[in-house]
Amino acid sequence: MRFNTEERKTVGSSIAVIVVVLLIIFYQASNETLQDWNGLESLYLVVGVINVALGFAVFIQAWTYNSNPMSRHRLYTGLMFLSALIPDLIHTLGIIGFPLFQWKISENNALWMLLLSKLVISLGVMFIFSFRDQPIKTSHKPAVLIMGTLAIVTVITGLFALQSHLPLLMNEQGMTMLKIMLDTCILVIFLIALGVFAFHRRYKQVTSYSFLVRGTCFFILGQILFMKSFLTSDLNHLLGLICGSVGSYLILRGCCQQKFHSPFEEEQMLTEAQISYLAYHDDLTGLPNLRRLINRLDTLLNSGSKEDEVTIVILNFNRFKTINDSLGRDAGDRILQLASERITGEVKNGEEVYSLGGDEFAVLLFNEGSAEHIVSRIVSFIDLFKEPVQLCSGDYHLSLSAGYAIYPEDGTEADQLVQNADTAVHGIKGQQVNIQRYTPSMQLKAQERLVMETELRRGLEREEFFLEYQPLVWLETNQVVGMEALVRWNHPERGIVYPGEFISIAEDIGLIVPLGEWVLRQACQQNKQWQEAGYKPICVSINLSIGQFIQPNLPEQIGTILDEIQLDPKYVELEITESMTLDKDTALDQMHRLKKLGVRISIDDFGTGYSSLHYLKNLPIDRLKIDKTFVNEILDDNNNAAIVSTIATMAHHLKLKVTAEGVETADQLSFLRIQQCHEGQGYYFSRPIGAWDFERAFLIS
Repeated sequence: MRFNTEERKTVGSSIAVIVVVLLIIFYQASNETLQDWNGLESLYLVVGVINVALGFAVFIQAWTYNSNPMSRHRLYTGLMFLSALIPDLIHTLGIIGFPLFQWKISENNALWMLLLSKLVISLGVMFIFSFRDQPIKTSHKPAVLIMGTLAIVTVITGLFALQSHLPLLMNEQGMTMLKIMLDTCILVIFLIALGVFAFHRRYKQVTSYSFLVRGTCFFILGQILFMKSFLTSDLNHLLGLICGSVGSYLILRGCCQQKFHSPFEEEQMLTEAQISYLAYHDDLTGLPNLRRLINRLDTLLNSGSKEDEVTIVILNFNRFKTINDSLGRDAGDRILQLASERITGEVKNGEEVYSLGGDEFAVLLFNEGSAEHIVSRIVSFIDLFKEPVQLCSGDYHLSLSAGYAIYPEDGTEADQLVQNADTAVHGIKGQQVNIQRYTPSMQLKAQERLVMETELRRGLEREEFFLEYQPLVWLETNQVVGMEALVRWNHPERGIVYPGEFISIAEDIGLIVPLGEWVLRQACQQNKQWQEAGYKPICVSINLSIGQFIQPNLPEQIGTILDEIQLDPKYVELEITESMTLDKDTALDQMHRLKKLGVRISIDDFGTGYSSLHYLKNLPIDRLKIDKTFVNEILDDNNNAAIVSTIATMAHHLKLKVTAEGVETADQLSFLRIQQCHEGQGYYFSRPIGAWDFERAFLIS
């Protein structure tokens, strides 16, 4: 066991006290007296004055520490010594026969004052340091001082009032049995106080408290000497007083240490504790973090039974980046805090929740049994977000994806289990599921994604992207009145890659903004070329990503492009999604700035988000585009048919155009005409085709 310097000094002091006690017990003459020594009174006075001076110094050091709040231990220690020095002063002056306030006190009364002084210190040390230190306001100091002083003065006054009835503490034979018993009680109290320091580990690393322990040891030695003395004039009594002086001096050192050094030690300890906390906890949610999760799994897998089943589930919020981009980081952080409270409130049966940073959380499940039970438990976490998260700015709907890995089938090491569960949850993107267990084939997909990220950057540099166009048809006349520009990637090895395979990657790695700008410029240039070729002007629709939409300079950027190309803004329509309008005020401001350019704005995939109808009527938009998932099943699902009908009716009342996406059959077209949809788009009219094919099919008369 290793000790620091202060601990070694404390242990050394304790051993020295024990050795001195043994020497006193076995070698000292029982009646060694200094009665006949002429310098006794002077020495007694010097020792007594030193005791009083040290006690007063402890009081001053403890009470003049300018800190608000201050330490309760420090405050009460000062009061303790102030209360002890008053009877100690009376004892010192009275025992040698000095007059005090025109009268003299007896030797018996002086001994009662000494006992009272030592009793105050012993009880004070025991009770003050039996409880954890807490801050106390400096405004409480006067009240504490007044009450403490009144209490000790009251006790002293009571003792003097009853002096004629007080039992004798010393007679012709020496100290009485009562004196020895009272000294023994005080000794026991000091020993209890010493035990408090020994068993309270929180004191071991604070230097000032090591002085307190040493001081207490000398007070204990002093009490043993008092018990061995027979007269106030013998050597034991004088040595007992000297030990009290040494004890007071050491406590004074402790107060000085606390005043000048301990604040730095305490600050260092606090800093270390904060660093340790931050190292193992997420500073946003307060939950244990990835490092703690790895440590916990290591412990479980190394010390637990190999038959224990541990499942790690990683929960990932879908498209949370949209919330951050739309509402800002502060709102996103607040949503994550509320979400973490929901997840934490769902745990049971010893389950544990961890924050992995960002929008990911981990849950440890134990001995869930079958895969069905595990999935059922995961579903309970996903269902927590059927209800929206409420902020002052509105209600926000979240959805979760979950990937999980089971020990030991899906991994035998902590890092491996976490990585595999993470691979499973990220492998869900682009699929029609929200829960997925890890399989070895997912590693290959993850590697392919990394390769695609590199190739995507290279593809943008090498201009491997191109546009296809899909016509928008006016349903009453079957005339083409517009077109939507759709980006494609002509990969040198994979061939044509469609947006569903690379758009989410582009968003994750920050390429969506330059890619979106390229699409915007290319679509506008193509439309201008067709107009210059003499074709009938039509509008081109261009999808904006959330990354583009939140750019403060987007209107200026689009305006610059239109000016360079000399394209009339009315022939450009910008498509945004409902999720881009989560931050209502910012989105509204951006849309008004875009409308000032003269471009049109439409809400794409309408019906799949959570738009407020009250808010919708205030948006400066021109069109609603009904998502194809509703159109595909309008003839087979009455609910989808009702939704399409409702959206069309609402759009008419709001004086908005309505476009149906995903039209594939004549029956669907007939239904949409009945609902008075203005335009249609889908494979029934044409799949997306290249610029030359579009020109031949729809522009040449």
